[in-house]
Amino acid sequence: MSALHCSVLNTVDDIKEEQWQSLNCETNIYFNKALFKAFENANQHIEFNYILVLNKEEKAVAIATLQILPIDVDSIATNLSFSERINHKLSCFFRKNQVKVLFCGNVFVSGEHGIFVSSHADSKATFKALSKCIKTISTDHSKGIDVIFIKDFKEESLKLTDQFTSYRYSRLEVEPNMILELTHSFSSFEEYKSQLKSKYRVKVNKADQKSEILETKPLDVNAIKSLLPELQRLYENTVSKSNFNAQILNLETYLNLKYSYQNEFIIQGYFLENKLVGFLSGLVNNKQLDAHFVGIDYNYNKQYSIYPRILNDYVRLGFELNVERVNFGRTASEIKSTLGAVPEDLVCYIRHKKSITNLFLKPFFSQISMKPFKQHQPFKTKKEA
Repeated sequence: MSALHCSVLNTVDDIKEEQWQSLNCETNIYFNKALFKAFENANQHIEFNYILVLNKEEKAVAIATLQILPIDVDSIATNLSFSERINHKLSCFFRKNQVKVLFCGNVFVSGEHGIFVSSHADSKATFKALSKCIKTISTDHSKGIDVIFIKDFKEESLKLTDQFTSYRYSRLEVEPNMILELTHSFSSFEEYKSQLKSKYRVKVNKADQKSEILETKPLDVNAIKSLLPELQRLYENTVSKSNFNAQILNLETYLNLKYSYQNEFIIQGYFLENKLVGFLSGLVNNKQLDAHFVGIDYNYNKQYSIYPRILNDYVRLGFELNVERVNFGRTASEIKSTLGAVPEDLVCYIRHKKSITNLFLKPFFSQISMKPFKQHQPFKTKKEA
């Protein structure tokens, strides 16, 4: 019998200080109490849970973050690129417009931010304990959970995380994060541009020229507070253009993050004659700049190249912040590849709570595929340099 057992908590405030110390996870900003609290406080319509895996001495050896929320069936089918025939069968199968999903991982952030296992833990036994605990939570009738979705794991983690398939989860390849490496190659934005092939350098310069009239300003706590309704509107504009978004983020979250992280959390506004027409956001974590949500006024986007300028500025910020990588996140993968970003593949695991239902759904899950994109090669070869 395993000496590990789990404790399920409804708020990050219930995690004891000695448990944080035992985990030693707060050097990773995504497993930091202040970050969990920022999301919790601003999004009280979402049910947040935390699983602590404890050893026989009651010391925490792992933590997993969960969110439980309803998702539209139609938006899931659209995002996962099912055929019309399969979409119809799924709609008939669920017989309701929404399913309640238990997410393990941060539903608002792309990447491996759901499970942290301490260096002194038995990783295999820990994942087994987590799997059993997640199953127990999913069968709590008061929560009304239909589907469990465990996200997002990189290639090097799959030797461990593929244990989930033993619990009848289906493995899914999802849209990759797009990563631009800055180390050893360039020391400045100008040097970076000089290494681009001509047509890609022209593209970068054109976006900068068309957006030259825009004033960019870093937003501090007071600016975020005063501009919050506009930031929320621009963010929701952008979300409405995407096929799928699990939930709308209340951007008071960003106000909380700015309070807690100051210069590590960035929001930059784009102004046209003092009118906010766009913004970018990002978080610095262990020498990596992670792009978070952006907001765009699409009435001005084409004329002033707001989105291409935002992508250029993420690269600029990477140099200014002296990070080693810029993680552009997922979506718009082809456009991001024109800046030199390459895909970092991610895997998720999904199952229906009920075993028989899950058995019927497995063939559908196996047909899920992401839309392919063209991967550009914008950097000069040695011969061209």
